[in-house]
Amino acid sequence: MWLNYLVNTYSFMTEHEKNTEDKILDAAKDVFQQKGMTGARMQEIADKAGINKALLHYYYRTKEKLFEKVFEIAFSLFIPKVKEMMSSDKPIFEKIEFFVENYLNLLQKHPYIPGFIISELNRNPKMLVSLIEKNVQLKEGNFLGILESQIKQEVDKGIVKPISAHNLMTNVISLCIFPIVARPILQGVLFDNDKKEFDVFLEQRRTFVKEYVINSIKA
Repeated sequence: MWLNYLVNTYSFMTEHEKNTEDKILDAAKDVFQQKGMTGARMQEIADKAGINKALLHYYYRTKEKLFEKVFEIAFSLFIPKVKEMMSSDKPIFEKIEFFVENYLNLLQKHPYIPGFIISELNRNPKMLVSLIEKNVQLKEGNFLGILESQIKQEVDKGIVKPISAHNLMTNVISLCIFPIVARPILQGVLFDNDKKEFDVFLEQRRTFVKEYVINSIKA
């Protein structure tokens, strides 16, 4: 009986701790999204999660550690899907469409990520590289090598123009990420601060980016 009590108590505490951590991560995501990495404050995250700051520090000692966890969660669904697709024998155009669609989903769901990357480029580039390598795992699986090989094969077949995998992925990522990073400028200057109109533009851009990239390399 006493053993059952201990087991039940432990299970409750574990579930309780999990719920607390979920609240912290949800709150952190909201605050990072609103204020970015630099503007976010641990006290604000604790208040939003409904806990005291000491408990927040018990789970995550620094804001950087907390952001790293949020960053990791954001990429946890994106990376496995991309790995599977990029390692497959699907046509290169299909891979481009898949990457653009899923990458834009990631950026729109977690718009604080591009801003964090830009701000950290000057402040702590080594940490940024380490964080991205850990979560994106670009070298693991040799995705660029696989893509490079596929490009050469499809060039030989007369399907695509010669282009390096590095240039192709740089073009794709740049076209996807810039409107998210520059949203305040684009929305203010080009769309007269009309949020709904800009959101429509972002949705339409999904098709535009896919077609633009594919047409640029199509033989």
